[in-house]
Amino acid sequence: MRRAEQSRETKETTVKTILVIDGSGSSQVDTGVGFFDHMLELFARHGFFDLMVKAEGDTRVDYHHTVEDTGIVLGKAIALALGDRSGIRRYSTEFTPMDESLSMISLDVSGRPYLYFDVQYTGERVGGFDVELVEEFFRALCNNGGLTLHVKLIHGRNNHHIIESIFKGFGRALDRATSVDDRVAGVLSTKGIL
Repeated sequence: MRRAEQSRETKETTVKTILVIDGSGSSQVDTGVGFFDHMLELFARHGFFDLMVKAEGDTRVDYHHTVEDTGIVLGKAIALALGDRSGIRRYSTEFTPMDESLSMISLDVSGRPYLYFDVQYTGERVGGFDVELVEEFFRALCNNGGLTLHVKLIHGRNNHHIIESIFKGFGRALDRATSVDDRVAGVLSTKGIL
């Protein structure tokens, strides 16, 4: 079973996660940030990951530290659960609609962290959630998970729908990229390692 537990404790946050790559899409998420909880639940459901996240942070300041540190911990859990990444498809590109919004997620589970994020929002917040935190979350996740991730909004007007499309698409892309392909001997690289 490809499963990992990771945690992080700082003066600003305490975050714990359990991730099962080959799951059923069930989740228990409590970060103290309702909209972010919803997005992580969508990621798990549409990627068929089993996910537990418990975070406590200095949300009286804002949500930045909680969201970023959750990205750090989830990225580390992904890397640990995948091990040497042998047998996986490695790549995936997914277009995901959410009503009027459409996003493209292109992913390489390469071991090399990189984030390209091209998303234009129509406002600064969804409820009390700063939309700029989406990019911060994915940057922290990529840097700690060893993922090359390209996120591009094709079109969209409703910020909730835009972000929902991205999180669903990321779940779908990570599911496909981490799926095992019997044709892959070792890792999918001419270098022999990822």
